[in-house]
Amino acid sequence: MQKVIIIGSGCAGLTAAIYSARADLQPLVLDGYEPGGQLALTTMVENFPGFPDGILGPELIENARKQAQRFGTEFRAGAVTSVELSRRPFTIVAGKETYQTEALIIAAGASARMLGIESEKNLLGHGVSTCATCDGFFFRGKDILVVGGGDTAMEEATFLTKFAKSVTIAHRRTEFRATKIMLDRAQANEKIKFLTPYIVEEIHNVDNKAVEVVRLRNPDTKEAKELQVEGVFVAIGHDPNTKIFRGLLKMDDAGYILTQDGSKTSVEGVFAAGDVQDHHYRQAITAAGSGCMAAMDAEKFLSGHKA
Repeated sequence: MQKVIIIGSGCAGLTAAIYSARADLQPLVLDGYEPGGQLALTTMVENFPGFPDGILGPELIENARKQAQRFGTEFRAGAVTSVELSRRPFTIVAGKETYQTEALIIAAGASARMLGIESEKNLLGHGVSTCATCDGFFFRGKDILVVGGGDTAMEEATFLTKFAKSVTIAHRRTEFRATKIMLDRAQANEKIKFLTPYIVEEIHNVDNKAVEVVRLRNPDTKEAKELQVEGVFVAIGHDPNTKIFRGLLKMDDAGYILTQDGSKTSVEGVFAAGDVQDHHYRQAITAAGSGCMAAMDAEKFLSGHKA
C-alpha cells in the first residue's frame, strides 16, 4: 500500500515526487513509456530559471531525479497498463506488478506526433525539434522548415520568424486545417514561404549530427525537391498519454484530462499535472509548477481522508 503513486517521470512527475517526499508521503514513481519525458529527448534548455548558462535536458531530469531520491522517493521502471479508480485504494498495474495507493498523481505527459522517418529520430535535438518556444533561439539567422498544416504549425512558424532568416511551411495537402486567422497571419509574414503539397522523405545529415538538407516529394506529381535548411520543426500536434484513463476520468475532446481547483480531476483523490492536462503552455517550468500543485493537493487530500 502506497500513500502516493506518481505516474510519469518528467518535469511534472519529478517535481510532484520532490514535494510529496518532503511531506513524508514516501511517493512511488512509475517511470512510464518515456522515462524523463520530453526533456530527456532535448539538448540545451536555456529558459528554466536558475541556470544562467543553460542546462542539458537529460541533466536537468537526472538532477531532479536525484533530488527526489534524496528525500525518499522510490522509482520503478515500466509503463502502467491498467488502473482501477472506482474505489479507494486505487489499483495500478504496471507490467507484472500490481500496486495500491491512497492517492494518485497522473503526470504521464504528452507525446509529440512525429513524421515516422528514421533520420528524424536520429536528429531529434540536433536540428530537429518539436517545440519552437523551447528551441527557436538556437536558430537565429538560419533557414528553417516547419512541417504541418494546422494552427500549431502556423503559430510555430510565426514565432520562429523572430529568430530565423526564413521559414518554409511544408504541408502534405494543398488545403490547410489551420483557422483562417492563424493562416492569414502566417501568409502575411514576409519571412514565411509555403510548400504544398509536399511530404518530408528524408532529413540529412545524420552522419554530421546536423540538419543540412531536407528531401521532400510531391504526393500527386511524385516530383522530388531538396531544401537547404538548418532546422526542422515538426508541428503536427501532440497526443496526451491518457489512453488507459479513458472512461475513468473526464477529458476534453483531444484526450487531455480536465482539472479544477488546481490539479483535482473528476475522481476524488486523483490529481493530474503537466502536459497530460495542459495543451496550451507545454513548458518545463509550467509542468514543474503543476507538479508542485498536485503534490500539495494530494497532501491536503490525504490529511483529511483515510483509506
